[in-house]
Amino acid sequence: DSKLRHVEKDVLIPQIMRERAKELCSDKVKAFTKCCQETGLLMVVKCRQENTALKDCLVGYYSDPLFYEECKTEYLKQREEYRATGIKKKRQKLTSNV
Repeated sequence: DSKLRHVEKDVLIPQIMRERAKELCSDKVKAFTKCCQETGLLMVVKCRQENTALKDCLVGYYSDPLFYEECKTEYLKQREEYRATGIKKKRQKLTSNV
């Protein structure tokens, strides 16, 4: 059964997309985090370049229909496994300060 409920389309799949995009853009996440830690309160001004690079990377993935389909397929596999076993699989979280 591949029909999706509203909450799956609008919440759960985008959540997987955000997590995967952060993993795929990890170099830019690290650069932005490092810049923010080094500059403190001036990060708004001094980290614009890193912030822009991070946003561009993330938005690129968020707006990619193929990436959405990959995440949707991943979600459907997780849902199918859960329905078969009753055991929820926990995603490994990327340890980051973002």
